[in-house]
Amino acid sequence: MYGAPGPREYTVVVIDEPAPHVRRITMNRPEKRNALNHALRGDVLAALYEGDADPDVHVQIVRGAGPSFSAGYELGGGNEGLELPFYTPGGDGQWPRHVTTGWMSIWDLGKPVIAQVHGYCLAGGSELATGCDLVMIADDAKMGYPAVRFGVPDMHFHAWFLGMRKGMEMMLTGDSISGIEAVERGWANRSVPADELDDATLDLAVRIAQVPTELVQMNKRIVHHQMDIMGLRAGIRAGTELCALGTHTKAMAEFLKAREDQGGLTGALQARDEKFGDYRTSHEGAEQRTGKREGESLEGSYGTKSE
Repeated sequence: MYGAPGPREYTVVVIDEPAPHVRRITMNRPEKRNALNHALRGDVLAALYEGDADPDVHVQIVRGAGPSFSAGYELGGGNEGLELPFYTPGGDGQWPRHVTTGWMSIWDLGKPVIAQVHGYCLAGGSELATGCDLVMIADDAKMGYPAVRFGVPDMHFHAWFLGMRKGMEMMLTGDSISGIEAVERGWANRSVPADELDDATLDLAVRIAQVPTELVQMNKRIVHHQMDIMGLRAGIRAGTELCALGTHTKAMAEFLKAREDQGGLTGALQARDEKFGDYRTSHEGAEQRTGKREGESLEGSYGTKSE
């Protein structure tokens, strides 16, 4: 999926340089809570590759415009007419293999990438943030993976970054954690009040940018190599097969039927979460979805489609 970055017209990210040697990429679908459709995933990755190839860039930041970092993958028609941003061999499990390859490619970049997380950071949004090298998070942010209530996640990072016990709890319930707890559990580096997040993230980026970039690149690789030797990447890759298996379960079939019976995906998600009293039932739009229209397909955490 790698190649020399070429000219690209970015449509759903905004790029700026808020400090010397710092490149900041802002996901810009605020009306959709930065739902990760193919265009947004492609723009984020292309912008990161472009920055990594720029000798003047020493560190990069990824953040979201509007009320949330990202509420997850696009669950509906937002991918219609769009191609996958890079090639992934087809067959069962193509979607989880595709998205995990993209997010783990951030680890392989030479320069550090900081996720700046606020609001909701759910499902695919949590995968993107996990793929970054550092995570700065607002105290009141919510990180979770509600899709475990009807299937299996694409990227199985929880046991690695949250510990076995908390990782197990989140995988079995779909419950979220706050920014404060995300730091306590080791998923994020530091949490601050939401109105201080921009400055705190930029301060960290500036500190990194002052270290010679060739040393930063090698020291970044040291940490990731150790995680790879312990099996993190192999574990995440193996998990994509379980995700593929999850699309064939009775629970998934019942969820897809509920989508039809309850007037669209919005109703199905509402029914899924109301017994827990969170996400969509406690804050409208926690997972991005406008109503399902006739003929529209479902393409969500699994990348499966059902007309």
